[in-house]
Amino acid sequence: MMNMTETVKQLIIINVLFFVGTLALGHFGLDMNPDMNPAYRILALYYPENNNFELWQPITHMFMHGGFMHIAFNMFALYSFGSALEHFWGSKKFLFFYISCGLGAALLHTAINYIQIHSLLDSVSSLNLSKSELQLILNADYKSLFDSNGQMVAGNIRTILEKAGCNQEQFGVLSEATAISRGTVVGASGAIYGLLTAFAFMFPNAELALMFIPVPIKAKYFVPGLLAIDLFLGFRGSSLFGSGGTGIAHFAHIGGAITGFLMMLYWKKNQFDKNRWN
Repeated sequence: MMNMTETVKQLIIINVLFFVGTLALGHFGLDMNPDMNPAYRILALYYPENNNFELWQPITHMFMHGGFMHIAFNMFALYSFGSALEHFWGSKKFLFFYISCGLGAALLHTAINYIQIHSLLDSVSSLNLSKSELQLILNADYKSLFDSNGQMVAGNIRTILEKAGCNQEQFGVLSEATAISRGTVVGASGAIYGLLTAFAFMFPNAELALMFIPVPIKAKYFVPGLLAIDLFLGFRGSSLFGSGGTGIAHFAHIGGAITGFLMMLYWKKNQFDKNRWN
């Protein structure tokens, strides 16, 4: 197995430091609730129309992780595939590729969320809610809107909904849009999927073996198969196409892979892939 390269090692150290810091802020309990752990509120990726969104989150989210298995799998993949790519590209080109794929993952995930949220809001446009009212609703913590008997407490949200004549079905649609708007994304997986795509592009006949697949599979088959599963699960969990979300940002994976594929095509066309940047 190839020795760990320098940039890969530094990325792993940064990810681990972010993870340990997140544990410390959560009093060494891994609570992903932004209200309980400020690290997620500040560094995880929020939907841009959410009040908690910050300009740095498209970068910082890729160094955050939601659990021990999450970071362990991503760092093992970064070591396994990233070291091979950095060896051939050099550190500057590798780091540029890695960050670009992470940003591409954030972009596609956000774009899909935008389509879903505004499709849901369009379906309840008859409520004639103003932009400021929608902003207030989309940022509301729905758990705090109800008392122990399941009755909505008095407040701005209740006043807005009653004034608009919101029925139960329309409230359900608004709740779904709010859940998407308040959701966060963490993890290096989008960037990792870009590395997987680049690895399959450069070494299509390399055989990859996983614990739950006893037969090694060539990269040129393994990576497209993995992406097909992500695409299926992403559409299945989408509010537009079905239900049954997995809690995984599948479209972020696809976004990282697409970014990686397009960059590889561009570099091959311009022969940049033959040149180290440092």
